[in-house]
Amino acid sequence: HAVYIEKVLPVALKYGNQVFGSDWVFQQDGAKPHSHHLTQQWCRDNFPSFIIKDRWPPNSPDLSPLDYSIWDELVNTINWNKVQSETTLIQQIKSSFKTFVNQLFLKVVLALPIDCIVFVKTMETICANKNNPVL
Repeated sequence: HAVYIEKVLPVALKYGNQVFGSDWVFQQDGAKPHSHHLTQQWCRDNFPSFIIKDRWPPNSPDLSPLDYSIWDELVNTINWNKVQSETTLIQQIKSSFKTFVNQLFLKVVLALPIDCIVFVKTMETICANKNNPVL
């Protein structure tokens, strides 16, 4: 999270301010560096408006079905004891991907209708609270 705060967020802030001025909302996905409490605090302190992690549609997972927790799934299936080099890392990624890809797609397809309903309700809540969209 520290590298993300120091290297990435200032660039996003600068770009957002250049493109949109002071009237824009910053939102991240559910990656661990994005949801870390220090990242959340930095975003609250620096962005003109910011959707906190508990308000991300639908409450953290991404809306893109193929990005739906794929990295967490992949990391959890890698045999890290076998990773000794870039080559063995690539081998482990390929092997791990094969083991969970079918289960992952089923999980995504089954969860998508629920995610869409939660997203719509979250957006309705945010729109109804125009004066404070981050709470």
